[in-house]
Amino acid sequence: MFHRKIAAVLTVGLTAASFVLPLAAQAETAMPFALDWKFEGPAAPYFVALDKGYFAAEDLKVEISEGAGSLDAIPKVATGAFPVGFADINSLMRFLDQNPGAPVTAVMMVYDKPPFAVIGRKSLGVTTPADLPGKVLGAPPPDGAWAQFPIFAAENGIDMSTITVEPVGFPVREPMLAEGKVASITGFSFTSTLNLKRLGVPMDDISTILMADHGVALYGNAVIVNTDFAKANPAAVTGFIRAVAKGWKDSIADPAAAVDALIARNPAADPALETERLTMATADDVLTDYVKEHGIGGVDPARMEKAIEQTKSVYTFTNPADAALYFDPSYLPTDGSLMLQ
Repeated sequence: MFHRKIAAVLTVGLTAASFVLPLAAQAETAMPFALDWKFEGPAAPYFVALDKGYFAAEDLKVEISEGAGSLDAIPKVATGAFPVGFADINSLMRFLDQNPGAPVTAVMMVYDKPPFAVIGRKSLGVTTPADLPGKVLGAPPPDGAWAQFPIFAAENGIDMSTITVEPVGFPVREPMLAEGKVASITGFSFTSTLNLKRLGVPMDDISTILMADHGVALYGNAVIVNTDFAKANPAAVTGFIRAVAKGWKDSIADPAAAVDALIARNPAADPALETERLTMATADDVLTDYVKEHGIGGVDPARMEKAIEQTKSVYTFTNPADAALYFDPSYLPTDGSLMLQ
C-alpha cells in the first residue's frame, strides 16, 4: 500500500529488497547516500569520509548523490531506492504521519540547530520578523525552511495572510531577491546568504533571520535510513554514522582541505565561498554547545518533545505523534567517535 501511495512521487528501478538481501559475495555493503541538496560546502564532510577511507574502513561502498531540497531524500529512502539519506526531521514527522508504517527513520542528528531562515534585504525593508507583513516572500514549495515557516510565524505573532507568498523555484530564489522582485525568501542560512553574496548583493544589505533564534525549537537535518535495511545491516548503519562523524571532525579541523574534496566533484564551485559556507554551517548548525558536550548525532528527548509540540501547533497529526517513530538512537556508536573536538 505504501509503495503505491508514493509511486507518483518517485519513480525508481531499485527496491528495498536490493539492499536488504545478504551481500555474501561482496566484501563491502553498498550504501548509496542521497543528499538533501547540491554539492556545496556542507556536503564536504561526506566526501572527506569517502576520500580518507572512513567508509571503506567500515566495509561500506558509498556513492553520494545530489538532492533537490531537504524533503527530497525522504521518499527515496522510504521506498528503498537509497538505504540512507539526509533530510529534514520535521518533514519526516509529517511524512510518517501521512504514510504510517513507511520504513524510514532518522538515526543521526547533524544540524543540531536548524539552518531554517528567512533571508531578506535591509534596503527592501526586511530586517526583523515584524517587517514581513505587507511584503512579498519567495518560497520554494519543497524547501525545508518554508515547511517550518508557519511555526516561525506563530511564534512571532505573524498573520500569514498579511504576507504575499510567491512560490519560486530553487534556481531563481536568490536571483529574485537580488533583483528586488521579492523582499525576502525562505532557505537555509548558509545556502541563501552566500548565494546572494555570490550574486553581488552586499553582505551588509542581507538580513539573515534564523528561525531558531526566534522561538523555533525544532531540530534540523539528520541522517535517515530505510528501517528494513537497518534491521538487516545494523553494523553497517553504525559504521556509516561513525564514518560521517569522522568526516565532520576532520572538516571542522581543516575546512579548506575538506572543500578540496568537494571541488573535486564540483569543479565549478568557488573554493573560498564554499569554505565560508562550510564554516558557517559548522558554527551555526553543527558544533553547538550541546554537540560540544555530548558529541554529534544524538537528540535531547525533552527538546524533541518540544519540537513535536511546536509541530502540533501548526499541523494536525492524523496518528499519534511518537518521537520513537522519528528518531532511533540505537545505531549510534558508543566508542567515543561522535566527539568532534
